[in-house]
Amino acid sequence: MGFENILLVKRAPLAVITLNRPNVLNALNAATLLELAEAVEDLAADASVRVILLTGAGPKAFAAGADIAELAGLDAETGRAYAERGQAIFRRIETLGKPVIACVNGFALGGGCELAMACTLRLASETARLGQPEVKLGVIAGYGGTQRLPRLVGGGAALKLLLTGAIIPASEALRIGLVDEVVAAEGLMVRAEALALEMAANAPIALRRTLTAVDRGLDMTLEDALAAEAREFGACCGTADKGEGTRAFLEKRAAVWTGN
Repeated sequence: MGFENILLVKRAPLAVITLNRPNVLNALNAATLLELAEAVEDLAADASVRVILLTGAGPKAFAAGADIAELAGLDAETGRAYAERGQAIFRRIETLGKPVIACVNGFALGGGCELAMACTLRLASETARLGQPEVKLGVIAGYGGTQRLPRLVGGGAALKLLLTGAIIPASEALRIGLVDEVVAAEGLMVRAEALALEMAANAPIALRRTLTAVDRGLDMTLEDALAAEAREFGACCGTADKGEGTRAFLEKRAAVWTGN
């Protein structure tokens, strides 16, 4: 696939998406989001890809927010549509059925931070800085920041960031739970790939159904969530991969997954 604003590299069982606008700190303009959506759909349909890494080109930024020139031209009606388009793309990433690991190098601000939050896990370099500074521009976080941030770090910590527009270092992001690991900048992709391969070694159906159970269960009562978990567990028990996994364990060998 030919892209101008992102890079897509497949190294089965992994794929790497790189936001590739380093001259503007990988800002998320409309064209970049469209290409990101196309890449995600391609990877969703590719059974050879089991885990996706998402990062930004260059050492300075993962993604330093939205394109301010585009933002400046929005009115109430186009602004709502702008937010809904971004939300839909990020929600697709969140519900892809394959783990997506955000590899946060440098700035992840505004839409960039929201993109990282839509991923399954967030690994950050020691030089990473994250925040939702939209209030400094007269708007609010519009790509899911007001909803995912409280779910990740709690209401108080989220509101502190959302209402001040503060930009925090990776160490503070780790402390509050906004990122899952912090590693040296030169080791970020190495660690992310190792984690991705650890995930990819497991049954793809089990990965997908785990992601589904967690995502749906967050908005359910515990009783309903447990019932949903039991349904997902039962569905796994009806797969060929479950038979292979249990046989491989009993035979003390590595499982060979077919995704069936």
